[in-house]
Order: sequence, then structure tokens, then C-alpha cells
Amino acid sequence: MRPPDPTGERDKATADRSARLAQLRARIARIERGDGMVQAACPLGVAAIDGALPWGGLPRGALHEIGGVAERDLAAQSFAAVLLGLLAEGSRPVLWIAPDEGPYAPALPGFGLNPAQVTVVRARRPADALWALEEGVRCSPLAAVLAEGAAPDFAQSRRLQLAASESGVTPLLLQPARDPLSASAAVTRWRVAAAASVPDGHDNETVDPARWRIDLLRARGGRPRRWLIEWSHETHRLAVAADARDRSDRAADRHKAA
Repeated sequence: MRPPDPTGERDKATADRSARLAQLRARIARIERGDGMVQAACPLGVAAIDGALPWGGLPRGALHEIGGVAERDLAAQSFAAVLLGLLAEGSRPVLWIAPDEGPYAPALPGFGLNPAQVTVVRARRPADALWALEEGVRCSPLAAVLAEGAAPDFAQSRRLQLAASESGVTPLLLQPARDPLSASAAVTRWRVAAAASVPDGHDNETVDPARWRIDLLRARGGRPRRWLIEWSHETHRLAVAADARDRSDRAADRHKAA
């Protein structure tokens, strides 16, 4: 009886590992290209934005970064709440990870997000926020997980993207805006800044809306874009806003006509 050949067994094990590694790399490459996301898009309801995104909306089960101009930026936080409300589809639960007590719950309905759907997790350290984010992304009953303060490196962001593609949960990173060229596996990267509100004469519907300057810094298969956006607390809809100068001109024209 011939004794087993340890060299052959090692070679076979090495070949099996190499094959599994190649399959995993191919899978990650498909995910990072955004393959298969078209049917899973969440439209933002603004033709200009949805048309600029290769998927026709925000891809579900994909990592997205939302950057504000400062730490705990209110404009970026509000825009993120709107995205959570859209992803939740009116009934699904979402997770909000924050370094303190989290968002101001009475304000959430104005941005289309029911506080009863939101579970807040306090994570004071970035490492804790990242751990909670990874655990939340693997919880498939959730629609989305938003994390403030988490700062994943490229390998960690790629792991998040892989987990999101498997569970269908959409992770959102809310943080100060980073260099758009910095390494990240995020499928889209946004920068949000507050825009001045301009009362428009007798048109009361346009007085004091939530107005944001939105920059799409990165979208796989797309190109950078910028919009001035308004959110209506009454209709719970986003819309491209008129430029402040245009609105002032229209108000002046109506005043002349009167």
C-alpha cells in the first residue's frame, strides 16, 4: 500500500484556495462595477438627479457616502434623513448610528421619515460606529443603516460593500466631505451644503424651504454633477430649485405687473 503523498495534498489545497480567491476577486469586481443594481434602484423623484445616476436612482444594497461641509453638518444630516425615508418605503425599519443621542426625532417626519421606524445606536468611538455599521448591514430586515462618525479605510469599505450586496441593506456613511479621489468602495459619493432661502414675494409655497447645494462627486459609470435642491415638508418631495437671482427677478416682475 502506497503512503499518502503530502506534497500532492498540499498542491491540491493550494489550488483550491487559489480558485476560491479568484472567484471572490471576480465577485468583488462585479460588485464594485455596480453590476446588477439597475433593478434595485431607489428613485429620488427628481428627473435631473435620477437621470444622472446610471441606475435611474440610488442603488440599494450599495455603499454611499454623504459629506457635509463640517462635523455634524445639519444640511447633510437632513439630506441623509430624506434618503433613509425613501429607502424605507414607508414601513421598513432603519438603523441610525450616532456619537450621541442621534437625530432630533420630532424633526424626522418633516423629512419623510417616521421616528417609529428608526432605531438609534450610540457609538462614541469611530471603531464602535464601524462595528455597529457592519453588523447592521448584515441584518437583512433593515432597509438601510446610516452611520455618523465611522471612517472605514478602503479594505473596510469594500467589506461593507460586499456585505450590502449580499443582504440588500443600504449603508450610508455620514461624515465631513472627503477628497473625492480618496480610496473608497462607495458606489456614490455626495457633498451637501445648505443654500440660502429666498422668500419669493406673494408665493408663500416657496418661503423658507429646505434648500441644499448637492454635489454628486462620484458615481460609477456616471460623472460629477451639481444641483440646487429644495425639499418640501408638505409634499415630502425633492425638486430642483430655481436660482436665487431667478426667483428675485420673478418676484420683481410680479411686483411691476401689480
